[in-house]
Amino acid sequence: MGDKGGDNHSEVTDFILVGIRVRPELHSLLFLLFLVIYGMVLLGNLSMIGIIATDPRLNTPMYFFLGNLSIIDLSYCTAIIPKAMVNILSQKKAISFAGCVTQLFLYALFMVTEAFVLAAMAYDRFVAICNPLLYSVHMSRSVCIQLVAGSYLCGWVSSILQISVTFSMSFCASRVIDHFYCDSNPIEKISCSNILINKMVSLSLAVVIILPTIIVIVVSYMYIGSTVLKIPSTEGRKKAFSTCSSHLGVVSLLYGTVSFVYLTPPSNPELRKVASVCYILFTPMLNPLIYSLRNKHVKDAMRKVLWKKKVLL
Repeated sequence: MGDKGGDNHSEVTDFILVGIRVRPELHSLLFLLFLVIYGMVLLGNLSMIGIIATDPRLNTPMYFFLGNLSIIDLSYCTAIIPKAMVNILSQKKAISFAGCVTQLFLYALFMVTEAFVLAAMAYDRFVAICNPLLYSVHMSRSVCIQLVAGSYLCGWVSSILQISVTFSMSFCASRVIDHFYCDSNPIEKISCSNILINKMVSLSLAVVIILPTIIVIVVSYMYIGSTVLKIPSTEGRKKAFSTCSSHLGVVSLLYGTVSFVYLTPPSNPELRKVASVCYILFTPMLNPLIYSLRNKHVKDAMRKVLWKKKVLL
């Protein structure tokens, strides 16, 4: 059946996204929840991008990476949530074939890019604490741009590979995707092709792309911890650790929610959807809060903006 449906995917014009299964009377409440949280994502990340772009005191490598992190969070959330909100209130719940390809491409692109940007931020903290005298050399503007560009390149390559193997399958079994967005796992379930190659590609991407970012983060913080513990004064150790606490919080939040998504048993698709909501909505909502609440420079920049608005009013 898989052989004769080799190019059956070209006949598929759209898919049906089942969404999160709730009672019909709760659809409006679910839509409102998505709307409020998505509004907070927009407000938090756009504010962070604006503050970093306009305040000269934040013209440093750490905030350059943080600004890109906000762009990434805003992008993958926007690639998924508006369509999911429309489908909550829609009877048809359809997404075009091209729309599904685009959604999976953007999701994979920004997910991998975020992992690499977080690794670059860990390296930045490592250089700042372990080699402060060489910081301006190792973390120059050109180096930071190359690190971010490389992160996007890795995301682009991985997403091209992911959509190539996913949408080369035939979909003669069903058009109904049991999720609220186009993800590779639920798409594989409706295919009548052999998905061994898909699984091998996914595993290879995890080993070749995602694993190195985790190693960079872990090794960086091992060196940071070792260096900080050698600082004689308690105040000095506290100050050094405080420069890393926000990044550690964001890393823990990201990898915690992603692990929740992919370690959830396939036999429980509804729990997996809830886990996906945590990653796609709550992570980009909380990241700006983590950095703004625990960072004196960001808080000062926000107060400056709010004071200017108050004066103008």
